[in-house]
Amino acid sequence: MSLFHHGDRVRYATTGDDGFPIVKYGWVGGDANPGGHVVVLLDGELANAVVDTDKIEPVHIGSVILTLDGIDLLDDPSLRQGLVNLWRAEAECAGLEISSLHSIGTGIPDAADGFAIAELDSAGEQYVLRATRCPHRANAVSVHADRPTRHDVL
Repeated sequence: MSLFHHGDRVRYATTGDDGFPIVKYGWVGGDANPGGHVVVLLDGELANAVVDTDKIEPVHIGSVILTLDGIDLLDDPSLRQGLVNLWRAEAECAGLEISSLHSIGTGIPDAADGFAIAELDSAGEQYVLRATRCPHRANAVSVHADRPTRHDVL
């Protein structure tokens, strides 16, 4: 039985023609076939894409990860504040509805060598927006939402 079905909203992580990683969002156009491929109707593209199911994941608040080059985005407090709105724009592109989003000024240092930069609510659940050094790319920042931990003093 397939994890993906017609009409599911998905996040597609791939590599662009220039070799850089890119993320696209779209809708599943049919159930996955036994070979592990599925048709995805990608936002803003005229043609359907046939993609491997291991390259897509269902869209949810935790799967919207914004990765930006420039570690100064994390180190400079004024630039760090701007990450909140950039992530919100990415979440809107993903089709998520954020019911509330409250910036935490220049952020609060957290246990993951990053900063808690906002509190948000989506689908009746609370999350913390975090900015951290990207674990997969040198000199890059990762911005993502996750559940609050007991270490969060928000």
